[in-house]
Amino acid sequence: MKIEQAVTGTLYLLPVPLDMTPDATALHAALPASALARARELRHFVVEHAKSARAVLKRLCLPVPLQALSLAELNEHTPETALQDLITPLLQGHDLGLMSEAGCPAVADPGARLVALAHQRDARVVPLVGPSSLLLALMASGLNGQRFAFHGYLPAKVEARGQAIRELERESRVRQQTQIFIETPYRNPALFAALLQYAHPNTLLCLATDLTLPGESVRTRAIREWRKHPAPDCSHRPTVFLLAVG
Repeated sequence: MKIEQAVTGTLYLLPVPLDMTPDATALHAALPASALARARELRHFVVEHAKSARAVLKRLCLPVPLQALSLAELNEHTPETALQDLITPLLQGHDLGLMSEAGCPAVADPGARLVALAHQRDARVVPLVGPSSLLLALMASGLNGQRFAFHGYLPAKVEARGQAIRELERESRVRQQTQIFIETPYRNPALFAALLQYAHPNTLLCLATDLTLPGESVRTRAIREWRKHPAPDCSHRPTVFLLAVG
C-alpha cells in the first residue's frame, strides 16, 4: 500500500541587518538580491519580536500590506508546547520565513528549536545569505580561523565568570582554538573588566563592536596591551568577544 507523505512548505532562514534603522539602505547593503526576492514572496513568518520584525519587513517593499502577513513570535519565553502551532503553515504547504531580532536566525537564537522541529517533520530548510556577526568578527580578528568555538554567554556571577575565562584559555591552548563569546550589550564593560582581571597578559583578545554599523570597531590586542589603554566604548553596543592563547 502506498503511503502518502504530508505536503510541506519550505522553512527559509532570513538574516536581518544588524543596522535596525528605518532606512532601507542597510537592508539592501546587507542582503543579496536573491534573499530579498525570496523574502518578498513569503506571507508567513516566525519572528523573535513582532514589532521589530514589522519594521524590517516594511523596508522590504512587499507587494502586499503588512496586515496581510501572518507573524508568530518565538523567543526565549515560548514554551515547547507552542512550537507545533508555529510550524503549522509548513505542514499546510506554505513557505515560512524565520527571522531573529538581528543577524542570522538559529545561531545564538531561540529559532534553532523551530529548525529542529522542521527537520523532524521532513520539511525543507533553506538558509539565506546575510550578515553573521560571529563570522565577520572572526574574519577581522586575525585570530585562528581554522579552529574556533562559539560559547554563547559566559556566566554572570563574578567567580563563575573568572573560572570560565580560565577554562577558555586552557581550551584555546590545548586545541589551538579561537574562543568566541558574547554578552548582553549593557554588560559588555563588566565582561571586558573580568577579562582584564582573569586572563593571562599574553592572551590575545579581540573586541568586534557594532559590526556593519556606522560606528564599527574591531581591535585585537594582548591583554597586557589592553590594560595600558582606556576601556573601549562597548556599553549598550553589540559586541563579539574573541580570545586566543598565542
